[in-house]
Amino acid sequence: MIVDFTASTLIVAGLAFYTAGTVGLLRFPDQRSRVHALSKADNLGLGLVLAGAALAWGDPRVALTAAVVWLLALASATVSARVVAEDAAAEEDPACPR
Repeated sequence: MIVDFTASTLIVAGLAFYTAGTVGLLRFPDQRSRVHALSKADNLGLGLVLAGAALAWGDPRVALTAAVVWLLALASATVSARVVAEDAAAEEDPACPR
């Protein structure tokens, strides 16, 4: 019962962070702050959802797979956020190196 409650709490918290990232995407004024909201809030939300799912399943292989998926998502979000931020900087200042 405690494991199910903890797993549910992690999943709900992850969904709350996903919602916060989506609100940031829709409400923030410039491209850099939107990317920041998505890359931070969504990655934390994904980590919490995957931790809750791994805890609910109770299988170490599922937990390991979830950890690998989360690490790959962190890496890809970091690279894509950097590319989008550099593109936004180049649009604002043409002298900015790419």
